[in-house]
Amino acid sequence: MAGSVILLVTSPRIPPGVLTAQAWDLVRAHPVLTAADSPQASALRAAGASVTVTAVSVDPLLSFVASHGTVVWLASPDGDEQFARELGLRLAREPGLAELELVYGSWDPAGARVLDAVTVMDRLMHPDAGDPWKRAQTHASLAPFLLEEAYELYDAIRDDDASAVREELGDVLLQVLIHARLAEETSAFTIDDVAGDLVEKLIRRNPHVFADTEVGGIDEIIANWEQIKKAEKSRSSAVDGVALSQPALALAAKLLQRVERAGLSVPLPPPTTLGDRLFTAVAEARSADEDAEAALREAALHYMASVRAAEQQRQSN
Repeated sequence: MAGSVILLVTSPRIPPGVLTAQAWDLVRAHPVLTAADSPQASALRAAGASVTVTAVSVDPLLSFVASHGTVVWLASPDGDEQFARELGLRLAREPGLAELELVYGSWDPAGARVLDAVTVMDRLMHPDAGDPWKRAQTHASLAPFLLEEAYELYDAIRDDDASAVREELGDVLLQVLIHARLAEETSAFTIDDVAGDLVEKLIRRNPHVFADTEVGGIDEIIANWEQIKKAEKSRSSAVDGVALSQPALALAAKLLQRVERAGLSVPLPPPTTLGDRLFTAVAEARSADEDAEAALREAALHYMASVRAAEQQRQSN
């Protein structure tokens, strides 16, 4: 009877030795071959498995199968895709040589590629082999790029372009990673601190999900969030903590929202200056459930299109 090759694939993002019960049964019962020593191979040896490093070649493997029966091939982190493809094609042409079975000993958890992104950033920020430009940056020098990337993401969302949204989200994530890595060099905090604080905040501010708080709808969820946030921040004013660097129309809208949520009645400024009149226009937009910032942006884009049309018309004449 033909032997078997069990292609054992494991996640490099899971600690070595953390495998399924099926995988452990296989590596303990059969010889294990692999292309190179790795932390996973060392973990298997430490647990008593027989692990042999050998060349990545189909013929020697099939010879080993012929003499030993079932053999486990421990794939490298990239899955040894080329080798697996060659082996599969060979066995498809000569099915009597051996049977091929794919077994997953562990899987990437959700968010695993974020770990890869952290690893790449560590390499880029390496003091000797990293990127000099990135190492020369500071939080302040990077701040304009953060705003730029956020606006580009906003444009992609407005255009309803899923591919562009995906790309721009990556660029925003890059900003998070590099800021956290810069902070790590001064022992201020790490990316794990950033993620940990976020997890704790999400759990605290969503007691209707993570605790036994009952809510009657979205309005109550928002009210709970604001109440918890207010208690956390210990702010003395409804307008404390408003981001002052945001665009002026968005700033005005946020101030009006804060006042409304606080249940305050503060009169609008008299329309003496252009700024006062613009502020009143933002208030009118909120009353009509419109976004003044988005509306002005849309008008500007329409005007831009009109300018280009006028230029084309002039050139054609």
